[in-house]
Amino acid sequence: MNVFITGGTGLIGSAVVAELLGHGHTVLALARSDASAQAASAAGAEAIRGGLADLDVLRAGVAQADGVIHLAFANDFSSSRALANAVAEESAALATLGEALVGSGRPFVACSGTPAVPGRASTEADPIPTEGPVGGRGRAVRGVLGLAARGVRSSAVRLPRTVHNEGAGGFAGLLTGIARQNGVSGYPGDGAQRWPAVHAHDAAVLFRLALEQAEAGTSWHAVGDEGDQVRDIAAVIGRRLGLPVESVPVETYGPLGVIFAADQPSSSAHTRQALGWEPKHPSLLEDLENIQP
Repeated sequence: MNVFITGGTGLIGSAVVAELLGHGHTVLALARSDASAQAASAAGAEAIRGGLADLDVLRAGVAQADGVIHLAFANDFSSSRALANAVAEESAALATLGEALVGSGRPFVACSGTPAVPGRASTEADPIPTEGPVGGRGRAVRGVLGLAARGVRSSAVRLPRTVHNEGAGGFAGLLTGIARQNGVSGYPGDGAQRWPAVHAHDAAVLFRLALEQAEAGTSWHAVGDEGDQVRDIAAVIGRRLGLPVESVPVETYGPLGVIFAADQPSSSAHTRQALGWEPKHPSLLEDLENIQP
């Protein structure tokens, strides 16, 4: 397939592009800057210039594609308003991509997040959250899955709180950055809450499998580690950076504080059984050993 991808030069997207190219697909990558366009070309993809807000560019990308993978997000968590703006931008982009695919039968794989379910690990059968700081993302992805009734082979790959590679990425990466700034490797509450994780290269395999095989309207969990306690994550970060490890106020994490404090383990048992996906790369705690002081 010729695959149009948004977010193709990020930590996850670059792994997805390599996975697609390595399995005989060609890639058209949305690039919002000269640097992104150069990175896409260097990886072996064709670049199309534009950002998520450039809806005509998104339509042009779909017109050239046999399938679409969406990964781009502004990733601005500096304030509640910035986060809301990022969610709104992504929602409009997903709606535009979806409308351009209606009636085509082509695959459309969107990224989502694993849900939190009180008292147990969430599964692929659990609904994605549509309330809270990033509830708008859940509503937008629910709309993507609804395109199954309109002739789109839509699916969602739900990503855990940390998608990592070489010690960087996701919530654990944010913990590392805040630890460097504050001089303390912190965690909210008692740190017993669990976060799921996956290596970026393992996630990339699942995006390819969903593109190639997923039935319309289905959700899949890219979960390698079902749930590490956040204080254990902070302990590795603290040791690698030579910093004390301690509980810090939830407010330390801004608009994401309520999410950081939640217990949210997640299972990928159905995904592994149905699609034959099997993570092979290092676990989060192993990968965090790559953090450099």
